[in-house]
Amino acid sequence: MYSEEHKTYLQKEKRNNILILSTQIIIFILFISLWQLLVYFNIINRFIFSSPFDVIKTIINLYQQGYLFNHIFITIWETTISFTLSIIIGTLIATIMWWHKFIAKVIEPYLTILNSLPKVALGPILIIWVGANIKSIIFMALLISVIITIINVYNGFINTDENKIKLMKSFKATKKQIYTKLILPANLYIFINVLKLNISMALIGVIIGELLVSKKGIGYLIMYGSQVFNLNLVITGIFLLSIISVLMYYLVTYWEKKLIKYQ
Repeated sequence: MYSEEHKTYLQKEKRNNILILSTQIIIFILFISLWQLLVYFNIINRFIFSSPFDVIKTIINLYQQGYLFNHIFITIWETTISFTLSIIIGTLIATIMWWHKFIAKVIEPYLTILNSLPKVALGPILIIWVGANIKSIIFMALLISVIITIINVYNGFINTDENKIKLMKSFKATKKQIYTKLILPANLYIFINVLKLNISMALIGVIIGELLVSKKGIGYLIMYGSQVFNLNLVITGIFLLSIISVLMYYLVTYWEKKLIKYQ
């Protein structure tokens, strides 16, 4: 049984969440309405800015032609692979760096250099090395997301409470026990934040890769639309990307609640 204070708190949180969601929906509706009105009254150029109605028509046309879900699935699939690999590879390298301080000191400057490099500039090199296929798209996404994962996870590891580490060492805990019993649990929220960040980073990397080499996917739609001056297709691609990004973010948020619940 919950106490009255706890019930009041839960009700307040529920009302606050409803208010936040309602405000977000209202802002979205106002934005779409204003956009359509500006086009309708010729305040902005319809050819350049498209319109909500034109976006809907383009989505319907893509669906009728059988292309819509194919392009969406390709982008989601590439993003999922890139996202999963970036988390696994990034966490593994961060763990090795935490485990071996010498390796960490050697690698850190190179991580800074790689993180500062413009990843788009490496696209042509990746195409030559890997080929103009899905591999180059995934490599592009990994270039963007893995470095960020390593830096954030490693910083979380090394900033774990030193007193707790000393306490475990005083009880003769092994390095493996410190890692599994303290380091990993203490950095749960770091992992969650990295997951949220990597969803967008992986998606950005995939779109960049699709812009360069793909013949399928949302990035390809955007590139093709710009090449034939079909701005409706370009805006539609951006709109679809926004939806995919939001859905993936809320999926990570759902798992966040599950992890916190069973922590």
